[in-house]
Amino acid sequence: MTIFNLDTTLLDFENFLLSHTPKAQSFHPHFQEAVWEMVKCGGKRFRPALLLSVAGNYNPSIIKEAFYPALAMEILHTFSLIHDDLPSIDNAPLRRGHPTLHTRYGEVTAILSGDFLNSYAFYLLTISGLEDRVISRLTHSLSRGSCQMIVGEALDCEFEGESLGLRKVEQIHRLKTAYLIATSLQMGAIIAGVDRLEEQKLWEFGEKLGVFFQIRDDLVDALQSATQAGKPTQSDGEKNSYVTLLGLEGARKEFDSYVRDLQTMLQGLQNPNLQITLSKLLEKYWQEI
Repeated sequence: MTIFNLDTTLLDFENFLLSHTPKAQSFHPHFQEAVWEMVKCGGKRFRPALLLSVAGNYNPSIIKEAFYPALAMEILHTFSLIHDDLPSIDNAPLRRGHPTLHTRYGEVTAILSGDFLNSYAFYLLTISGLEDRVISRLTHSLSRGSCQMIVGEALDCEFEGESLGLRKVEQIHRLKTAYLIATSLQMGAIIAGVDRLEEQKLWEFGEKLGVFFQIRDDLVDALQSATQAGKPTQSDGEKNSYVTLLGLEGARKEFDSYVRDLQTMLQGLQNPNLQITLSKLLEKYWQEI
């Protein structure tokens, strides 16, 4: 049986990504370039890595077919970043160490580029070559995760500058961040044909992981420079961040607690190779900021 190697798979996925961007179909001077710029300029490819880790460890023979859903997840995530950076939301000048789309091409092109990626993600699922029942479940999973993410963003924007309790803040971040991370793991399970009990364990792990990443992101914002983070920092003063609510030390304690819980949840997964893969993937994120 082939042993799954995440590093090699991610290199193959990156080549797949670069070769599966559609060619320009209009006489617009720069729209097609703008659409793919933020996808191609890098990023951690974290959500595809989660999806591919699950699919590859449970069913290595299906890994190439998983590339289309992994790309769908990556470009849908990128759509959310492009819109998150807009002047009407965060007005961010930097993303992934590069100028944001609206600063390079204008707000209209940035909005429409995000819209295009959102729609194209679901088109990719339809051409993946997977069985119809699998495509149907993937579409359901990704569309639900996307809708939840947008609701979370709406809540985050609506209550900026207004103090909320910890429970509501966690609810916002489950919607805004955690559910799409959980969706990445769930989509990998759907592709690999994992049983529903294990799929549920992966979903719960992903939810917890998503909230953990929000706590970590809040600590990064408070403690790192824009150069270190690859995006603007010290920008959460008016937001309902974990640092704002709990203080720096309180947020650090919450960070440590989540690391312990996630490591315990990993040990409860059926596949020991997946445990190893995810532990290696997450190791750097678990380190103290």
